[in-house]
Amino acid sequence: MKAQTAMWTGGPILLIEDEPSVIAFLHAALERKGYAVVNAASGAEGLERLSDGRYAGVISDIRMPGAVNGAEVHAWIQKNRPELKTRIILISGDTANSDTQAFLAQCGTPCIEKPFRVQQLISIVEKTFGKP
Repeated sequence: MKAQTAMWTGGPILLIEDEPSVIAFLHAALERKGYAVVNAASGAEGLERLSDGRYAGVISDIRMPGAVNGAEVHAWIQKNRPELKTRIILISGDTANSDTQAFLAQCGTPCIEKPFRVQQLISIVEKTFGKP
């Protein structure tokens, strides 16, 4: 029997990402490792799912079209779901942007830079959420 890491709380990972190809890639990689995944195609949909669901953690793109971006999702979690404060991973294809850099420096949340390899993703997910 494999020992579980103490951090894993069960439940699915909420994946908030607006690019269908990135969602498909992340979803497949995480499920292959044994994680359950729930997708949200926008920040607003992510907040909707967060307000009525239980999740082991959240992976969110920082830059998304629409009214709610990753920084706003992050702020909402800090205020409304404190148990998930340390269970967020951000994704960005735009870490050179000064606003993005300032946000990441201020929030201290792990960020994966696009493009990334599956092993890089899984390593950060296991460190942040534990192994399923």
